[in-house]
Amino acid sequence: MSTPSYTPPVTRAMFRRTVIMAGIVTAVGVVVLLLLGYGLFGLFLAVGVALGTLNMWLAVRSVANFATARPSKARFSGSVLGRLAVITVLALGIAWLVRPAGIAVFGGLALFQFLAIVSSMLPLIKEIRQK
Repeated sequence: MSTPSYTPPVTRAMFRRTVIMAGIVTAVGVVVLLLLGYGLFGLFLAVGVALGTLNMWLAVRSVANFATARPSKARFSGSVLGRLAVITVLALGIAWLVRPAGIAVFGGLALFQFLAIVSSMLPLIKEIRQK
């Protein structure tokens, strides 16, 4: 798969902002969990955030490719579902194999999604306030 030639600046900024926020919140979460004696939970929280980051990066690439190459909607949908299936299977495998701490991978995925939503809303809120 070729690298997309163009990604809008707003998309790059949102991705960068989300990753920075996720890194800071994850670092704080890992330190707190370590101090409470739940280091393995902290590790899998970070793994979940990393999976969320990977998913978002792949989604940005996929959308950019869709915009330039114009594949069928069915192929694009299949790509989205395949990516989500792989990440879900990885998360389920971790949660199953490393019980009980592995469940924190889902917390990391949820945390990343929450931060991605917040990061996406910031420019919108700023624009609304300016009008």
